[in-house]
Amino acid sequence: MKLYETLAETIGEQIASGVMREGEKIPSVRRTSQQHNLSISTVIRAYLLLESRGVIESRPQSGYFVRAGQKDAASSTASSRPPAIQPTAENLSSYALVLSNLRMINCQNSVPLGSPYPDPSLFPEARISQLARGLYKRRERQELIGALPPGHPELIRQIARRHLETGLAIDAAEIIITEGATEAINLCLQAVARSGDAIAVEAPAYYAVLHAIARMGMRAVPIATDPETGIDIDALEEAIAAEGIVACIVMPNFQNPLGFVMPERRKKMLVEMMRRHDLPLIENDVYGELHFDEQRPKSLKAFDRAGLVLYCSSFSKSLTAEPRIGWTLPGRYRESIEGLKFLNTVTTPSTPQMAIADYLKNEGFDYHLRRLRKTYAQQVRIMSAAVLRFFPPGTSVSRPAGGYLLWVVMPAHIDALELYSRGHSDGISIAPGTMFSLDEQFRNCLRLNCSFPWSPKLEDAVQTLGGIATQLDVVRPIAATPPAALPEVSRPHAAVQGIGLTKLR
Repeated sequence: MKLYETLAETIGEQIASGVMREGEKIPSVRRTSQQHNLSISTVIRAYLLLESRGVIESRPQSGYFVRAGQKDAASSTASSRPPAIQPTAENLSSYALVLSNLRMINCQNSVPLGSPYPDPSLFPEARISQLARGLYKRRERQELIGALPPGHPELIRQIARRHLETGLAIDAAEIIITEGATEAINLCLQAVARSGDAIAVEAPAYYAVLHAIARMGMRAVPIATDPETGIDIDALEEAIAAEGIVACIVMPNFQNPLGFVMPERRKKMLVEMMRRHDLPLIENDVYGELHFDEQRPKSLKAFDRAGLVLYCSSFSKSLTAEPRIGWTLPGRYRESIEGLKFLNTVTTPSTPQMAIADYLKNEGFDYHLRRLRKTYAQQVRIMSAAVLRFFPPGTSVSRPAGGYLLWVVMPAHIDALELYSRGHSDGISIAPGTMFSLDEQFRNCLRLNCSFPWSPKLEDAVQTLGGIATQLDVVRPIAATPPAALPEVSRPHAAVQGIGLTKLR
C-alpha cells in the first residue's frame, strides 16, 4: 500500500467505527500532515481517494466532512447485540461472562433476565434528581466537606434513624458512607484480610464477591449452603480449622442468588461461632428492605456484641441505583476502614448523599418500599409459575422471601451455559449458575431477574427459554456410575439440588 492509501484506510476505519460521525468535520490537511508526518500532497491524495469512495465530502471554504450515510457505530451501540461469551474453563465464572450479560441491558428489544439490577422505572429517580439539582444550586462551599469520610452528617443521621426504626440500635459514629455496597465489601475485605488469605463464602455466592476476593489475591473457600437455612455452620467451623479461614462473607437476608432468609436462631449461632474463633464476619444486606412479609428480618449485626460483624448495604436495590450510595457499619474495624476509604476514593460525592437524605426525611420512603415489596412479590410469583409451566419436567425454582431474584434448577444434564448461548442469540439474557461458583458448580442452574413488569414480551422470553431447555432435555446422557459419597463441605452444590425448592411435577 502507498502512503496515501494507508492514510485513507486509517481515516476510513475511524469513520466506520464511529470515532468521526456523519456530518462532522475531519482534521484539516495541514493538521493531518503534521500529525502523521506526511507531506501535504500525500494527505490531499488520501482525502481525494476517500471523496471518490463517497466517504467524505469537500465543502468550499470549510474543509472536509464525513459524508451522510456513513455507518455510525457509536450511535448504534444500544441497538446492537454484543456477542455471547463462549463458555470455556477460563470464563465460566469470570468477569467476561458477567460483562456480556450486563451489556445486554442497554440493547434495544433485549430481555435482560440475567441482569442483577432492579427495574429503574420502579424507583423515584426523577424526584431524587430534582432534589439533587435544587441542592446543587444553593449549596455552600463548606458543604463539600461532607463528601470526605465518613460521609455527609445528615445522610449518616438518616441511616442511623432508619436502622433504629427497623430494630437495630447503632451508634451513628460507626457509619461510613461508600460508593455502593460493592465498595463497602471491598473495603471490609481489605481491612480484615491480606493476599493469600482464605475467605469463606456461600455456595453459590454472588459473583461480585468472588471477583473481589480473587482481585485482592485472596482465596475463596465455598461452604455448603442450604436454600432455606443458609450457610452450613458446622461445615464452616470445620473449614476454619482445615483451611485456615480468616474471615467469612455471607448474605443472610434474601441471598443472591438463592433468595432465602437465614432463620434467626441460625443467625445467632453463626455470630456466636465466629465470636468464639474471634473472626470477622462480613454481612451483605443490600436486599434487607425488600421483604415480602410484614416484618423486616434481623441482620447478623443485631446479634453482634463483639464488633466482629462488618455490615454492608446500599440504596441501589431499594431506592435509586444511579448515585451508587452505600454504607458500612464495620464494628471494631471502623478506624481502619475510614482510612482505607480515604486512600481508595478520597470522597463520595456530597450532592447525591444530601438528596437521598432529603428523600429519607421528607418524601415517604416507607410508602415507596411498601409498593416496591408488593410489586416484587407478585412478579416473583408470576415468574415462578411461568418457569414451572414452560421448562422441562424436573425443573425446580427457589421460594424467595424477598428481593426480585429467582434461582432455577433444571435436570442435572441440562447445561445452563448452552441455554445462555442460545438465549443470547434471541436477545434474552440469563445468569448461568457457573457465574456463582469458582469450580463449574451449578452448571444446570440459572438465576432470573423478576423485577420487570410482566408483559407478553416477557412471557414469550420465558417460553423461549423453556423451549430451548426442553430441546436440551431431549437427549439424556447414559447414566454413569455415581461417585463415592463425599463430605458435605466438599460438595456444596448438594445442598441446593431440590431441597426447599418448588419442583415441577
